[in-house]
Formats: sequence, C-alpha cells, structure tokens
Amino acid sequence: MRITNGFDISSSALTSQRLRMDVISSNIANAETTRGKLVNGRWVPYQRKLVVMEPKANVSFAEMLRGKMGNSAGEGVKVSKIYNDPEPFKQVYNPAHPDADENGFVLMPNVDVMKEMVDMLSATRSYEANVTALNASKALITKALEIGK
Repeated sequence: MRITNGFDISSSALTSQRLRMDVISSNIANAETTRGKLVNGRWVPYQRKLVVMEPKANVSFAEMLRGKMGNSAGEGVKVSKIYNDPEPFKQVYNPAHPDADENGFVLMPNVDVMKEMVDMLSATRSYEANVTALNASKALITKALEIGK
C-alpha cells in the first residue's frame, strides 16, 4: 500500500463525478431541444444521457474481501460508459410548434429537470465528500511527515 493511495482513489472519484455533472448539465440545457439529432431525414428530440461508474479493478466480492484482509487498498472508480436513456419521448400538444406532427403533437426530450436536479445534487455531494477525503489524506500525510522533525 502506497502513501498516496488515498489521493489516487479520491482523484478518480473527483474526475468521474465531474464528468457526471457535465452530462447532467447537458441534459438540463437540452430539456427543451426538439431537434437533437437527424435520423433518416427526420429530427428527433435530444435523448437523456446517463453515466455508469464502476470500480477500476473489476474483481469479485471474494477477491476484494481477500485483498482487504491482506491490507490492500482499492483503486478508485472509472466511468465505464455513457448511454442514452431508453425512456420514451414525451408528447406535448402544441399545434403552433414548427415540429408538430399532423395531429399537433410535438415530441419532447425524455429529460425530467427535477430528476436531473436531484442527480446534480447527488453528484455535487459526492464531489464534496471526495474533496474532504482528499484533504484528510493530505493532512494525514503532512502530520506523518512532521513526526520526523
């Protein structure tokens, strides 16, 4: 176990949470975008994006437990993929909208701003927790180095 393992773990989490916040920000910014992508000559609305995080080292529970019993540290997290939310688009009746179909309905993105705000709050709190852990690791190392004075 290295003395900087805490830094490595917290920095990987900070990077992953920052990317998650960027994706959530993009979702909120495009919550009303009816022309997100051109597919087969037709515009489709923006589709909500979701972030999947996983441990950097893909190990089984038994391997992780054995490693912890042997006093080894974790390796942090990584973003494994960003995918489109499969939830269907919302239909809104607005015959005056330029993207309305022959019945007056407009396909709107599958983004729920309230859901995004909750996700943003969660990502922000996770980011803040990792900053606190990083600062605690830094203080611990600083105190350890002061022992030799």
